Amino acid sequence: MDKILEALVSSSHSVPVKKAIVKKVVEAAEKEVTAEQCQALYTLTTRLIFLGEDAFQKQVGFQVLEAYARYHRADFELFFSKDFVLGLLQQGYGPLDRKDPAVVDYIHGCLRLLISCPSVLDIFSIIQTEILRMVCERPEAALCARLATMLSDFVQCIPREKAAILFCQQLVRTIGYFHCPASQERELREYVDQVTKVSTLLQNIWKAEPVTLLPSLQEVFAIISSTDPSFDPSIALASLVQHIPLQMITVLIKSLTTDQNVKDTSMTQALCRMIDWLSWPLAHHVEMWVIALLKGLAAVQKFTILIDVTLLKIELVFNRLWYPIVRQGALVVLSHMLLSFQHSPEAFHLVVPHIVNLVQSLKHDGLPTSKAFLLHFTELVHCMMYQYSGFPDLYDDILEAIKELPGPGEEKIKLVLNQSAWTSQSNSFASGLLRLPGKSETGKTGLINLGNTCYMNSIIQTLFSATDFRRLVLSLRLNDATANTLMKKLQLLFTFLSHTQRAAYAPRVFFEASRPPWFNAGSQQDCSEYLRFLLDRLHEEEKTIQVLMTAKPNVSPGNGPSDNTGGETSAEDARVSPVAPVEGKSEGNDERTLIERMFGGRLSTGIRCMTCNSVSEKEEPFTDLSLAFCPSTTSSPLQTEGPSEESRGPCQGAVNGGSEAPEIGPSPKPVTASTTGVHFVPGSSEPPLSVPDLVDYFLAPEILDKENAYFCQKCGSLQRAERGMRVVAAPEYLILTLLRFSYDAKCHVRRKILDNVTIPPLMRLPVHAPPPKHSSSSSSPPSSPLQVDSPESSENLAKKLKPAVGVWPAAQFVPYVLSSVVMHSGMSSESGHYYSYGRNLNGADGAQHHLVYGGQAAGDWLLFNDSRVTFTSLGSVQNVTNRFPKDTAYVLIYRKQDVTGGQNSTGGVTANGMRLGSEPPLQKELMDAVTKDNKLFLQEQELNARTRALQAASASCSFRPNGPDDNEPPGSCGPSGGGGGGGFNTVNRLVF
Repeated sequence: MDKILEALVSSSHSVPVKKAIVKKVVEAAEKEVTAEQCQALYTLTTRLIFLGEDAFQKQVGFQVLEAYARYHRADFELFFSKDFVLGLLQQGYGPLDRKDPAVVDYIHGCLRLLISCPSVLDIFSIIQTEILRMVCERPEAALCARLATMLSDFVQCIPREKAAILFCQQLVRTIGYFHCPASQERELREYVDQVTKVSTLLQNIWKAEPVTLLPSLQEVFAIISSTDPSFDPSIALASLVQHIPLQMITVLIKSLTTDQNVKDTSMTQALCRMIDWLSWPLAHHVEMWVIALLKGLAAVQKFTILIDVTLLKIELVFNRLWYPIVRQGALVVLSHMLLSFQHSPEAFHLVVPHIVNLVQSLKHDGLPTSKAFLLHFTELVHCMMYQYSGFPDLYDDILEAIKELPGPGEEKIKLVLNQSAWTSQSNSFASGLLRLPGKSETGKTGLINLGNTCYMNSIIQTLFSATDFRRLVLSLRLNDATANTLMKKLQLLFTFLSHTQRAAYAPRVFFEASRPPWFNAGSQQDCSEYLRFLLDRLHEEEKTIQVLMTAKPNVSPGNGPSDNTGGETSAEDARVSPVAPVEGKSEGNDERTLIERMFGGRLSTGIRCMTCNSVSEKEEPFTDLSLAFCPSTTSSPLQTEGPSEESRGPCQGAVNGGSEAPEIGPSPKPVTASTTGVHFVPGSSEPPLSVPDLVDYFLAPEILDKENAYFCQKCGSLQRAERGMRVVAAPEYLILTLLRFSYDAKCHVRRKILDNVTIPPLMRLPVHAPPPKHSSSSSSPPSSPLQVDSPESSENLAKKLKPAVGVWPAAQFVPYVLSSVVMHSGMSSESGHYYSYGRNLNGADGAQHHLVYGGQAAGDWLLFNDSRVTFTSLGSVQNVTNRFPKDTAYVLIYRKQDVTGGQNSTGGVTANGMRLGSEPPLQKELMDAVTKDNKLFLQEQELNARTRALQAASASCSFRPNGPDDNEPPGSCGPSGGGGGGGFNTVNRLVF
């Protein structure tokens, strides 16, 4: 036996000879061997296993050891004692260090040979203690993997109870110290395999003893939230995430984000390191935990952390898209980070330079998953470019790279952006006290009531709902000379309504700039009076600027070479014009103001002397038409005096309206009011009035007689005459004001006419070309323009009169669709409340569905009630007065439509030549203003959240269940109705 052992150890023999020797030794194991020989053999084979010169010797040593241990188990049990095992674990073997993985492999192999021996229990006890000590010494990944393999096979070696918790925590921390020295793919794969074995061991322990899971996760967070600059945790911790039950996400994230003991710096570090985990291959569900933490922080308004982490890590996340093994999870996180970062383009612009290269790579890498991945990535890019338009220099190359790929529609983009914003996300992680409602489901922004300013809020939302007008205002390039103009402030207000993160915006600056001087701040006012003042102010302001621009000294034309100079000066003036559009030139050098182009029409007034038949005509512009109620048909008991003639003043004009019965099928045909009736279920024996009825009364010719007799210049005396008015130019937006407030001469007060007026979704406006001039015409005296009826309007609320003034060509009927309605709730103009309805036109220029069907589907309309914005329908708009008699339509805006193309009457191009196919790109100055305010808003929300959290912790706060709102500004349009008038009976009565 001694000779055999010497031959086995000797290196002089060839491999075949050594194999023959090994075979003889293994066969000899069945024979009787003395105890001394066994001990010598075990010692020799152990030395071969640990100190063998090559792998062959180590393999031979273990084969011989295993063979003799099976046939001489008692002798092996004496050799492999607990003292021997303790010595190996604490001191190693000879020159071999105790941390060498070979020690663990040797013990693992010997345990298999002793599994049925009683002494193995003592060895298990020794290993339980020593294994905990070893893990606390932060061994390398290779040793931990060997330990994990041994413990997976012999779970009896795993520490128990409290020691198990400590063992898991220390093992988690040990993983945090792992580092990958690999420089080759084979080494990297081996490292990943080692980490996977360790994480699987932890998974098995968590399943066997669930009490160890939460302390382990707490240890994970403690590691990744460490702010020690000398310690950078390994991303190998990502391997643990896939083993954490997904149902624990909500509980754990809520615990982390609401824990007042977790500092912001620690949370920032933790989030950054979780994002780093996206680089770990084969780790599942990392993106779910990252997004859950991002949402949790947004829910408790910790926006500073979100901003810092996004800007710090967005490029790293984007770079992970280059690696197929981790790109899917990285795209999910990248999408969430970019789509939620809506207050500024900064994050998106950090990755813009890398998009084209990635797209080109995905197109040509040949991987089967790249095509689907590219479609999702392109959709994200489209959403971001839509959100932050106005950077053609940055986006041109991107659009060229993705032009062949399908993109999402505008509706889908808006839905995605609305759902992704930090202020719009579900606050399921936050407690009741920490919740702060974001924007409503409509995605629209309300306006805060500053104290009886609902008259202004309703008008602003109405103008904002006028799609073409809004887009033109946002597209104006206003230079430094217009920095303090009202148009600049309106442009900024529209920008905030379009892009703010706030659920409701406070228009304080615009209120102070647009309030008429005779309006007392804090008092209720007439919204139609405010609208007329606002439009007139904007018009006059632009006219003044135009005059100042043309008054600049220019080189006189007509002096030979100076003609070219004059042309250049004119072009320069156009370039720096304070109200120049973003693109395009005015058609035919149209010098009309923006207000004239959008709301301006023209009326021709005629007076015919009934004695000599001479006709006096005069043409004037208008921006709104005031429709009076016929005294003989007004049923309101509050009306004691019919409208006076002054109600049909210079700012008013006439339309020969067509009514549209809502009951008629999904595709009604507009017809004139004179040829058809509108059938509604009346509340009394008389049918309710409709807008066409009021229009017909407005258009009815008047007889000037007696004290109102007309002075005819041809006759040279007062004569009986007929006067009337016709529309000769139709506005893009037709504003109609219902004169609901009449003066009671007996009581010397203004009364409100509560008559219900049916609002048709479609109507037609007869437009006449100017009539030919008669030789007998005389000049018109400087009197107010008056109305004349059209030949087609024979049936109206007034009595039939003689044919209209003059000879007029046949009318061209221009179709209009209802755009918005301002409602007044209350009994007088000095009290009550204003709110408005607006069409929900989200398409490029309003979908054809809206134009044809009149917006009768649910969700086609929006209700703007100060800070609250909700979905509603045309039926609610038309029936609100039936449900709430004091809530009546006051100001209506109709939008001109082209029946042939479904676009606006200019064929998709406005009067100044600019296309309105989509929202204009936001100019840098406006983008900067929105970005600044959004950051301020997020800081305010974060500060408020922290304050509420501290108050909740001290249990000393008292709060309003509905939160602070502007429902009842001082003395005004809250539920009680300012001034002691009507108003709301209940707070939520107008949410339909």
